[in-house]
Amino acid sequence: MGNMKKSYWIVGVLGVALLGSGAFWWWSQRSAADAVQYRSAKIERGSLLATVSASGAVNPVTQVSVGTQVSGQIKDLLVDFNSEVKAGQLIAVIDPETFQYRVRSAQADVDAARATVLTAQANSAASRAGVSRAQVDLIEAQRDLDRKQMLVEKQFITQSEADKARALVNTTTEALKSAQAQVGVTEAQIKSAQANVAQREASLAQARIDLERTRITSPVNGIVIKRAIEKGQTVAASLQSPELFVIAQNLQDMQVDASIDESDVGRIRTGQKATFTVDAFPGQTFEGEVRQVRKAAQNVANVVTYVAVVGFSNVGGRLLPGMTANVRVVIESRDNVLKIPNAALRVRIAGVEPAAAASAPGGRASGASVGQAGHWSWFSLAQAQPAGGGGLAALRERLLVELQLTTDQQAQLDLIAAELRPKFAALRELPEEARTAAREKVSSEMRDRINAMLTAPQRLKYQQMQAGTTPATGVARSDAPSGPGASKPRPVPAPASAPSAAASAVRAPDVAAAPPVMGGSNPASEFRNRVVTELALSASQVEKVDAIYAEARSKFATLRELAPEERTKARERISADIRARIGDLLTVEQKPKFAALVAQAAGRQNTRGRIYLLGPEGEPRAYNVRLGITDGTSTELLVDPNSPDATLFKEGALVIVGTVSQGAGQPKPSGTGPRMPF
Repeated sequence: MGNMKKSYWIVGVLGVALLGSGAFWWWSQRSAADAVQYRSAKIERGSLLATVSASGAVNPVTQVSVGTQVSGQIKDLLVDFNSEVKAGQLIAVIDPETFQYRVRSAQADVDAARATVLTAQANSAASRAGVSRAQVDLIEAQRDLDRKQMLVEKQFITQSEADKARALVNTTTEALKSAQAQVGVTEAQIKSAQANVAQREASLAQARIDLERTRITSPVNGIVIKRAIEKGQTVAASLQSPELFVIAQNLQDMQVDASIDESDVGRIRTGQKATFTVDAFPGQTFEGEVRQVRKAAQNVANVVTYVAVVGFSNVGGRLLPGMTANVRVVIESRDNVLKIPNAALRVRIAGVEPAAAASAPGGRASGASVGQAGHWSWFSLAQAQPAGGGGLAALRERLLVELQLTTDQQAQLDLIAAELRPKFAALRELPEEARTAAREKVSSEMRDRINAMLTAPQRLKYQQMQAGTTPATGVARSDAPSGPGASKPRPVPAPASAPSAAASAVRAPDVAAAPPVMGGSNPASEFRNRVVTELALSASQVEKVDAIYAEARSKFATLRELAPEERTKARERISADIRARIGDLLTVEQKPKFAALVAQAAGRQNTRGRIYLLGPEGEPRAYNVRLGITDGTSTELLVDPNSPDATLFKEGALVIVGTVSQGAGQPKPSGTGPRMPF
């Protein structure tokens, strides 16, 4: 009996153990099935092209629709499709018989009108002769009256005879007036007949022109790309001239009329490069340039588009009119930038949020992604070292790459950074007015110590690095991040310190001639640097431009006192004033290039986004970042070299682009977990 109980007890223990192991296996399998793995990609460095895609049609630059101004039957057809024609060449004939009869009729009318003129002229001559006769009769009657009046005075005749002579004079006078009036009538008839002749001659000329228009000629040199008539066909010219032919003037110089969406047309400008493909030549890309952006809107099904004309050279005449082209207009290009896959911007991991920026002493946010607390650092990396050490880290990366430091030199540089980091951190405790001089003192010490450990060629490169980031001006950034842990934007002083003695001793002869460059990756510094570089400003112009930014620093600082809804307009007014003052400094040759830079800068909008990096143990970490242009696959990642995040956002860093569950792709049984084995 005891053995039986013992056996039951053993069986029970084994059952419980088996049940426990099964439950443990089930839960482990469920956890494994629910475990999340992350797909990652590397942050890369390279070139980016921001483009606008559109579709359009290939058309000749100039094409002429040839019609007819007269109606009739096509008698002769002298050209066909693809026929090369010259200006004035006869290409078709409309039956001219009807128009020939019209010409003859008009000619007969002209002859009749001219005969009427001759008749009127003869009548006028007769009227003038009547006037002459009336004048003779009047003279004779007046002489007779005078003679009889004299005889009456001598009483040789009676008074009645004299009265009869006076009546005859009066009658003759009225007859003269009538003859003179008749002359006026005949002269008017002559003019009327002559006007009728001119009218008939005009009708004759019109008939001859209509007869000439029966001969259809080419208005330009070109190629017939369309023929809409056949021999024997009757064409009718009424309110609108019928289209007989379409002639392309030049198929070597053509264009693509691309339809640009209204959301993208603001970024399209004349002179931008464009590429396009056609289905007739798969795999081949053709290049062109935006020649015109037409302001006439086209509304089709409530979709508003604008036509951008992309001109290109059609070498060999390979592309034909009417081909559909898929166009990509390059609106901006960036070289040697950090870029991340667009998939990384679409990832959202529940429960993983960016770490709140901890407030550092002095009210500064140590986690600001741009400078300190969103400041614009426009001075040398060797001079602007944030207390948090991010600037030192960025400087170290730059020195390692550009100076190719040895292992020993890297160790010395790390030692210098470790010893100077507390000094930079101590700057936060100083008053604002004393901070600039103290920062320059520490920066000068750092430069001297770095110079001391370098070789002669490295010193030269280091000096060139310093000359390429000469301090210019600090301007408060008006779009600094707000919220917990972020301080208000304020101007960053830009000390104009001279290079150290050790650096000056190895200054290259051509370094002084190099234009100073503002540090930082903010839009203002980038725009200023592009103006200096692409417009080839002289030293005096660069000095004046930097002075303009220096004066604007205090204006930008006042933006923080404004209401948020007023800040954007105020910022734009300050920026517009800066652009206008810079424009006044430029030469006539520089102003068109400056206008193009302003338009390009206005079309570029920096945005915000969130990405996730893999931590040391493979856990995701969220970061808010600034983004630049995109090519549809990758997006520019904007990182200020003075930012603490500059050590994280670098080439080769892993960014999360998606999540996958373990065993993805395998069918899972219904239920909440794997099936129990018992």
